[in-house]
Amino acid sequence: MAKRRKSKSAKPTVAAVSTHGLEKTYGEVTALAEIDLEVPQGEAVVLVGHNGSGKSTLLGLLAGTMEPTDGSVEISGSAPDSTKARMRRSWLPDNPVLYDDLTVKEHLEYVSRLHGGAGDEELLDTLIERLGLYERRDNLPSQFSRGLRQKTAIAVAMCRPFSLLLVDEPFVGLDSSGRATMLDLLDEAASGGATLIVATHDPDVIDRFDRGLVMSNGELTWDGPASELRDHLGSSVPHPD
Repeated sequence: MAKRRKSKSAKPTVAAVSTHGLEKTYGEVTALAEIDLEVPQGEAVVLVGHNGSGKSTLLGLLAGTMEPTDGSVEISGSAPDSTKARMRRSWLPDNPVLYDDLTVKEHLEYVSRLHGGAGDEELLDTLIERLGLYERRDNLPSQFSRGLRQKTAIAVAMCRPFSLLLVDEPFVGLDSSGRATMLDLLDEAASGGATLIVATHDPDVIDRFDRGLVMSNGELTWDGPASELRDHLGSSVPHPD
């Protein structure tokens, strides 16, 4: 993903993502502890940390798929489960969530129209082709390998309008071609002005973002320019499992 330069003028007054004292606990286990975070519109953020650090929990709360134990979340000033937030946000979880009875093409047509997209046949076909799914477009993803399901989930996340893209470990299960396409799609989304928050174990992509966040034991332990993240982590740069 190519590094892009952001304009310093006309900064929006409402952050794309804002959390205050955000917590998530399960009984006596604290998964997330008092996270205060503000991400301005148009910023590309990479989120790193070892398994169990709280990355997926934070993204799930931002995506509105979890309820916080304490604190607050706002997506462009709206509650994460509101219609306004759902229309702005696209969410690619670490485990593909797909319908058993819809083909690849039907997934994209349904999601695009549901979120106000035109459902343009040519655009959807182009996305399917870029991800190497064109020959499988009329097949059910329930019959696919993990890699093909991941590609389908990527297509579903990218086929609809959004101003905020939340992504959890997008490269898992992808071949080299799929990985390159995923990077291109992230770059295009960022260049188009979308806000990105991407959790990844891939050390080769962390310095392609604007900002880096490090999580450990449910806490946000570092927040700074992504270009400095590798030096901060040193030998502890997370690697794929």
